[in-house]
Amino acid sequence: MIKKYVLSIVFLLISIPLAAWSADKDCFPKEMIPDNMFPMVKLETSMGDIVVELNRMRAPMTSNNFLRYVLEGEYDGTIFHRVMPGFVVQGGGYTKDIEEKTLYENVLNESGNGLKNSTGSIAMARYDDPHSATRQFYFNMNNNTSLDPGSRNWGYTVFGMVVSGMEVLEAIAETETGYSEALDAEDVPMVPVLLIRASVEE
Repeated sequence: MIKKYVLSIVFLLISIPLAAWSADKDCFPKEMIPDNMFPMVKLETSMGDIVVELNRMRAPMTSNNFLRYVLEGEYDGTIFHRVMPGFVVQGGGYTKDIEEKTLYENVLNESGNGLKNSTGSIAMARYDDPHSATRQFYFNMNNNTSLDPGSRNWGYTVFGMVVSGMEVLEAIAETETGYSEALDAEDVPMVPVLLIRASVEE
């Protein structure tokens, strides 16, 4: 009886903030390709192809959010705008002319799903607000434990893993970077690295 009572309280504590969030924002993306729990996505870049396997069991909302951008062609023609060797390769948000792409709703942070920001994993970029991820993603080029959740802080949501093309990412990570006035940021490739097309593998 006590066990059931404790479980009921835990469920209530979890459901109340989720309900409040849902009422405030549409953060639960429509399910994409519902019959495939581990869809493969190919990213065709100007330096070669990368294939990632998404983990919808651990990060369902984040995976659906990413798939929506993929299926609607929203990643096609974007650039990798932040490249830091030994840390991350980030992209998905801008065209080669540094025009910001369409943003859909923010997605709920799922960083507590047990997936780590380990080498070769793909995760969502965000601002300080833990639930501010939209379309930008990054690849971990190292075991970035500082990006994982702590006992009192949110982390960055990992939602998949590179299954082929790690050598392409390593090559991207070695491209020459510098300051971009358009982005007002360092670590921007001097020669744009394009994400030509993103598609779901059959």
